[in-house]
Amino acid sequence: MRCPFCSEAETQVKDSRPMEDGTSIRRRRACATCGQRFTTIERVQLRELIVVKVNGRRAPFDREKLARSIRIALRKRPVSEEQIEQMVSGIVRRLEASGESEINTHHIGELAMESLHAIDAVGYVRFASVYRDFRETKDFSEILTRIDDQRREEPK
Repeated sequence: MRCPFCSEAETQVKDSRPMEDGTSIRRRRACATCGQRFTTIERVQLRELIVVKVNGRRAPFDREKLARSIRIALRKRPVSEEQIEQMVSGIVRRLEASGESEINTHHIGELAMESLHAIDAVGYVRFASVYRDFRETKDFSEILTRIDDQRREEPK
């Protein structure tokens, strides 16, 4: 692992610990040259995922882009960073387990909305408003009505 401070290739692992979600390892490293310390996080990657965009363009899947969009939807909501990481890890696992190496953006968006719906209704509506490109207030009204109907149907 290259040092982010001086670009030296030789770094030493000082400590390794599994992350709370159990799907990654946190490593504390020290540079042999400059002595600076830094942290890396390692995750298992089952396959290289390619995202097929609406316009047909292909790009490598970016876990951080997904996490960033979910964090934006959940900004100032009572959802912990750990819950967000677990949600993103769950979505990535489902994408990898699908067996497909190319995944369209629609599928990723639907998985994100499904996960958000289970955790926070406000975050779900925020994400849906961007993902589904809400243009009028009736778009919000329709999704809020659907959420209210689902809550009424849930057993108490």
